[in-house]
Amino acid sequence: MEWSIQRIAKLAGVSSRTLRHYDAVGLLAPARTDAGGMRWYDEASLARLQRILLLRGLGVGIPVIADSLERASDEEALSAHLADLAREADRIHRQIRAVEQTLRARQEGGAMTAEEALDGFDQSRYEQEVTERWGAGAWERGQDWWQRMSDDDRRAFQQEHVDLAAGYAAARAAGDSVHSERVQSLVERHYRWIAAGWQQSEPRLDAFVGLGDMYVADERFAANYGGTEGATFVRDAMRAFATTRQQ
Repeated sequence: MEWSIQRIAKLAGVSSRTLRHYDAVGLLAPARTDAGGMRWYDEASLARLQRILLLRGLGVGIPVIADSLERASDEEALSAHLADLAREADRIHRQIRAVEQTLRARQEGGAMTAEEALDGFDQSRYEQEVTERWGAGAWERGQDWWQRMSDDDRRAFQQEHVDLAAGYAAARAAGDSVHSERVQSLVERHYRWIAAGWQQSEPRLDAFVGLGDMYVADERFAANYGGTEGATFVRDAMRAFATTRQQ
């Protein structure tokens, strides 16, 4: 089966111009272009577009998406995305059920338990992980700082990481050394970004290097850098930065 660019754009909620841009930057070529210049997309195109839209929804930039598309088949990547979406759907369904139960209890005067009210809202998995790695103070400082930020500041902070990931991907694609001025400039920004998140003016270099190790070891974080190879590049750049700072 085939679908026109207008049909795909409408179904995906994007513009035809966006789809043409994806073609121009090498993300998504149409299956064919007819004699009249109309672009047509097939089932393989749809699978690739799904991947692009999923990654865009996570705030991933074009260079990182391009790297991700090259390093895993559509089937492998979509299977991983499906598992993530299923976990997120389960969490959201639990939250919906908890809020419904709370409203019902409030409106009807019924009883409710803490377990029911907070099902799906547990942040302990993050708190425990952060606490184990960097101490209870890191979690508390981070939570307090995040709550005090404006929506604009939060978006800016998140965008900086998207830009950093894109910069690392572009440097790696260009064959830059992790010791190059371009890459080390990115790591300097990365270090300052981490310092802001950790609420520390100068995070310990061993902790910073340990964070790079985690990027490689944990697929959740590796995905932010295009997979294990991309995360390894970032980790090695962070190690080089720390070595230079210690000299």
